Amino acid sequence: MASIDWISLLPDLTKAFGETFLMVGISLFLSVLLGIPLGLLLYVTSKGLFIENVIINSLGGLIINIIRSTPFVILLVLLLPLTQHLIGTTIGPAAASVPLSIAAIAFYARLVEGSLWEVDRGVIEAAVSMGATPWMIIKDVLLSESFSGLLRGLTITAVSLIGYSAMAGIVGGGGIGDLAIRFGYYRYETNVMLITVVLLVLLVQLVQSGGDYISKK
Repeated sequence: MASIDWISLLPDLTKAFGETFLMVGISLFLSVLLGIPLGLLLYVTSKGLFIENVIINSLGGLIINIIRSTPFVILLVLLLPLTQHLIGTTIGPAAASVPLSIAAIAFYARLVEGSLWEVDRGVIEAAVSMGATPWMIIKDVLLSESFSGLLRGLTITAVSLIGYSAMAGIVGGGGIGDLAIRFGYYRYETNVMLITVVLLVLLVQLVQSGGDYISKK
């Protein structure tokens, strides 16, 4: 295996990680901003809950299931027209953030819904019996009681996004995936690809460990 020219490789690595952080950061922010309300909507409109609505619940669940069941590489291609309309281009980390965000919102919404189902129904019933409004139940009971689970779900989403962002390199999204493809596939520099894999593993471990620590606290 040929030796690595770190001096010439460092700018490419720095740029690739910067693009990866940009993609993951945008997608993670939007997953929190929209995924939590969507997960709450799915939960409170379920059968037997205080805002039961079968139509909204079924429609929301169907849309999320369609997005989650579509392989991300295919989702990237399917959303190219939407990306072009919103960003004006289909190349670069900002463009790749569109399909990444949509996938992350659907993924995190399901995790949010699962965390909310773990909240003791007795606590909700007690709040209802005391005259709490739906907003008070959501804010002071559901979100408060499920906060640790929401953080764990966010950690899982962040780890998944790191992997998804690597796939974005296939369609010119930039980031670590693009670096690995350009060097490891087109130039047959396997050592560079191995370095990117090791760095990605370390990044995932760091995110997972940090998320687990915060959720336990």
